[in-house]
Amino acid sequence: MHVHFLDPYHPHDSLIHRFDPRIKLVLTLAFILTNGLIPSGAWPVFILLFALILSVEILSELGVGYVLKRSMLAFPFVLAALPLILTIPGRTMFSLDVGPWTINASYPGLERFISIALKSWISMQAGIVLAASTSFPDLLVAMRAVRIPQLLVSIFGLMWRYLFVLVDEATRLIRARAARSGHSDHPNAKTGGSLSWRARVAGGMAGNLFLRGFERSDRIYMAMVSRGYDGESRSLPFPAIQIANWAILIGGLVILTLLILIAYLFWG
Repeated sequence: MHVHFLDPYHPHDSLIHRFDPRIKLVLTLAFILTNGLIPSGAWPVFILLFALILSVEILSELGVGYVLKRSMLAFPFVLAALPLILTIPGRTMFSLDVGPWTINASYPGLERFISIALKSWISMQAGIVLAASTSFPDLLVAMRAVRIPQLLVSIFGLMWRYLFVLVDEATRLIRARAARSGHSDHPNAKTGGSLSWRARVAGGMAGNLFLRGFERSDRIYMAMVSRGYDGESRSLPFPAIQIANWAILIGGLVILTLLILIAYLFWG
């Protein structure tokens, strides 16, 4: 069963797709780290970072709309930083009386919140471009090549593979439920039971899914062990990094370092 909607990789013949996965991984992590180190309120630097990742999106041929639409997933998590507007002291935007308390919304808090939102949004775009332009096996090999601990790489690989197993089991449960459920074409006919009955059915399916997924994953793991699996995901090594790729890596790191220095020089 091919669950393509879970796999973010989009095969293309773009410059970014052909780029060495090790260099892509290092530059992406460096970009996200740089984005996180930029102080709040450094709006020109945020614009430069956005322009940089936007250029990469264009070169990847994934479509700017594709990346921007999926990067919106970061905003629900950004709402956790919303209380900063009310808790950071500074020049007041407005005050709100709630019983015996007075809540003040400050401009520094708003600046911090917008900065966090921009950092999350831009970093999410970098992660999306990396995942969509690099196959997951290549990412795992790149992680081992940059000396990420073997245990972490194995956890990432097994988590990714067993996610498809879990979805496969869930699809079978849903198909079995649909095969055993009645359906009427009459517009006024009511199918199914009450809300509590539906909740019990959903809870039973969730428990069944956990047991079936656990049992199947155990069978898969035992089959892997019987074939010599020892925790290390082996693959053919990447070729040596070419001089042009080294130049791009060094140039990218220099640009990101300069952006950090500029941000702290003027807004730090």
